[in-house]
Amino acid sequence: MKRIFTTLIAFVIALPAWAEIDIQEVTSPGGITAWLVEDHSIPFTALELRFRGGTSLDDPDKRGATYLMSGLIEEGAGDMDARTYARELESLAASFSYNASDDTVSVSAQFLTENRDDVIDLLHTTLHEPRFDQDAVDRVRGQVLSGLRSDQTDPNDIAGRNFARMAYGDHPYGSEGKGTIDSVTALTRDDVVSAFENVFAKDRLYVGAVGDITADELGTLLDKLLADLPETGKPIPDRAEVTIPGGISIVEFDTPQSVALFGHAGIDRDDPDFFAAFVLNHILGGGGFESRLMQEVREKRGLTYGVATYLVPKDLASVYLGSVSSSNDRIAEAVDVIRNEWARAASEGVTQKELDDAKTYLTGAYPLRFDGNGQIASIMVGMQMDDLPIDYISTRNDKVNAVTLEDVNRVASELLDPEGLHFTVVGKPEGLDG
Repeated sequence: MKRIFTTLIAFVIALPAWAEIDIQEVTSPGGITAWLVEDHSIPFTALELRFRGGTSLDDPDKRGATYLMSGLIEEGAGDMDARTYARELESLAASFSYNASDDTVSVSAQFLTENRDDVIDLLHTTLHEPRFDQDAVDRVRGQVLSGLRSDQTDPNDIAGRNFARMAYGDHPYGSEGKGTIDSVTALTRDDVVSAFENVFAKDRLYVGAVGDITADELGTLLDKLLADLPETGKPIPDRAEVTIPGGISIVEFDTPQSVALFGHAGIDRDDPDFFAAFVLNHILGGGGFESRLMQEVREKRGLTYGVATYLVPKDLASVYLGSVSSSNDRIAEAVDVIRNEWARAASEGVTQKELDDAKTYLTGAYPLRFDGNGQIASIMVGMQMDDLPIDYISTRNDKVNAVTLEDVNRVASELLDPEGLHFTVVGKPEGLDG
C-alpha cells in the first residue's frame, strides 16, 4: 500500500496541472470556507490547512513554544502513543506534515480516496486530542535544542538573528521563532498545550484541497474535521515597526569567508506597486545569473559564488533583503559594489530590455510552480491569506505584463534606499568598520 501511495504521489507531481486549474469556493454546511480544485484522474487528494499567527503568538518568555508544539502534534493522539500513531498513519498510506513560521502554522495531508474517512478520523484526533506525552516533549525538545546549537555556529543563522533583532526590535519578529536554548529548555508541557490552544481556532483558518473529492464531499469532510475547533485563538500581535538604520554592523566569527545579510524596509503584498517592485527585484538581484548584482559582483569581479535579493512581505511588516558571501579580504569590495548598484538603480532605473527580459522569465516560469496537488493546495491557501481573488492564477501574468518602464523606475526611486541599506556582516571582514 505504501509503495502504491508513493507511486501515486510521483504521478501527481508529473501532471500538467497549469492548464487544468479551476478553483471553486466551497462553504461547508457548518460555514467553513475552502478553495477546491477537483481532479478525479487518480484516487488521491491533498488537503492544506493553515492557521494565521504562527510563532509570533509566543509570549516573549515562551519563545519556541509554537515551534516545539508543531513538532509534537503527531507524536501520539487520543489513545495512541507515538509509536502506535505512526503505525496507524503508515497503515493508511497517508502523509501528514506540520510547519510553523512567523505568521502561520500549516497542516498538510495527502491521502488515497479509499482511505479518506479513516484518514480524516485520524487527523481529527490529531487536531483535537494531541497527547503531548512528557517523554515525547523531552525527545522533540532535544531535537530542537540540537538544531539551535548547530545554528549558533552557522554564519547565515547568526546574520539572520542579528538583522532581525535590529530590524524589528521587541516585536516577535525580532527574536527567533524556534526560541533560544534557554527559552526552549524552560518550556513545560503546559506551555506546549497553551501554544496549541493559541493557534488552532476557526477565526484564523484557511483551507485548500486538490484532487479526487467533490464540493459536497469536501464540505462534509470539513465539518467533520474542523467544526468543533474553538471559535477564536490568541489575538494576533500588532504590526512591527521596521527601523533599520543605514550602515554596517559586524559580528566577529572565526571563518575565512564573511557572510552578509543586507536590506531595508520593503513593500507590502497588497501595495498597488507590489508587481512593479517584484519585477524590479528580479532585475536587480532576484533573477539569478542574469541579475545586475550577480553580473557585477560575481561575473565581472569574481567576489562571490552568489548574491541574491528578495522581497519579504510578512503579515505584520515588510522588508527588502539580500545576501552575499565573500572572502574576508574581499567582502568590503562586495559591499561597495552592492551599495553602488542599489544607488544606480534608484537614480537611473532599468532599461526597456531588462524589463522585457524580466517579464518573459517571470511569466514563463510561473506555470512551473503548479507541479503537484500538494503544491497547488498550498498556493491556494497562500492566495486566500493574501486576500487575492479566486481567479488570481489566471490573471497573475497579466499583472506582470502590465508593469511599465515608468512604473518600475518610479518604484525604484521610491523603494530603493542606498543610504538606508544596512549590512550585517558575520566573519572577520577586512576594510569594514561597524
